[in-house]
Amino acid sequence: MHKGSRAKGKRKHSHSKDYSKGGKRKASREDELLPILKLKNDPIILILDHVQDPHNLGACLRTADGAGCTAVIAPKDRSSPLNETVRRIACGAAESIPYVQVTNLARTMKILKDEGFWLVGTSDNADQSIYEIDLKGKVGIIMGAEGKGLRRLTEEKCDFLAKLPMMGSVECLNVSVATGISLYEALRQRNL
Repeated sequence: MHKGSRAKGKRKHSHSKDYSKGGKRKASREDELLPILKLKNDPIILILDHVQDPHNLGACLRTADGAGCTAVIAPKDRSSPLNETVRRIACGAAESIPYVQVTNLARTMKILKDEGFWLVGTSDNADQSIYEIDLKGKVGIIMGAEGKGLRRLTEEKCDFLAKLPMMGSVECLNVSVATGISLYEALRQRNL
């Protein structure tokens, strides 16, 4: 952090530009989703089930952009909007990766399945780890809300459930950290 920046009341990463003020892009509409998904062969999409914290959303967008995701999908209700905090934390990813807010997440998941996507949800109820699942091809990785995880209906709509191995005393990871691990495992599998 640059000397004196805390005193001015501004918090931003010293290695990044302040993205919170310019180039504001609104969330994409539901009807724009299918054309977006056809832009890449074997796309990876990130689905966020009620992630409400703007810091977590910003970090998830930044990671999704870094991992080459085609889009990030979230329900309109009880999810963080693209606001100044999200833009600042995302360091440009809020302007570069489509953030599609949908009315009905379960219906959107069905549409994705009809388009040939395999949907992998992260859950403590899973029997296998993220490292045991084939994440190549058209894949949607679904992350649950802070504290609560995936909702029951969202979990039921997944083709596979995966857990992240927890070797210490804490029960779970922050959603943005878990997102990074999951997306980069998909990327690792595709680059072998």
